[in-house]
Amino acid sequence: MANTILVVEDVPAVRELLEITLKFKGYQVESAGDGEEALRKIAAQRPDLVITDILMPRLDGFSLAQRLRRDPETRRLPIVFVSATYVAPEDKEFALSLGAVRFLEKPIDTEEFLLTVAEVLQEGISPETPPLDDATFYRGYLERLETKLRYKSAQIARLERLIPSMPEEQRPAFASMLAEARRERQTIRQELEAIRQRLEDFPPGN
Repeated sequence: MANTILVVEDVPAVRELLEITLKFKGYQVESAGDGEEALRKIAAQRPDLVITDILMPRLDGFSLAQRLRRDPETRRLPIVFVSATYVAPEDKEFALSLGAVRFLEKPIDTEEFLLTVAEVLQEGISPETPPLDDATFYRGYLERLETKLRYKSAQIARLERLIPSMPEEQRPAFASMLAEARRERQTIRQELEAIRQRLEDFPPGN
């Protein structure tokens, strides 16, 4: 029986690309648009592997991994992160501390992606990784978000400065890039606010 893989990605075009790539190699593929939908699908039918983006609305990839690792029923479910935003060494270190078995950067190299999937499925269930306590998770995540917000704001400022002086034929592509960067910044800001509110529940130092 073919392995079942759950793809969690909020961008429809990227999600469809991953689905087609995996189905072409004979895998059974389920998909979800965010972490909340992913949790519902995992509860209904346990996949053999979860491949998830990080920056998503409602419940992002980091929070999804934390939820899975905190639940004894899903603690050893293999998780592979894919991301275009969280690619700094500190981001990858934090992802692995959550129990992820691999981390791939976007744009995804198809051969590397398929080899990684095959290796992870061959290895089977993940090693027992003690889940982070919630306070440690939220503080680590807050640091990652604050770093991403600074980077994204600097990127937006560069684009806003460049676009007015560009040749007319180049502007649409960079305007699209600017719109996407602004969307991502808004998502990061929303996540930051949610994490700061959660941290208010924990005494300093806990």
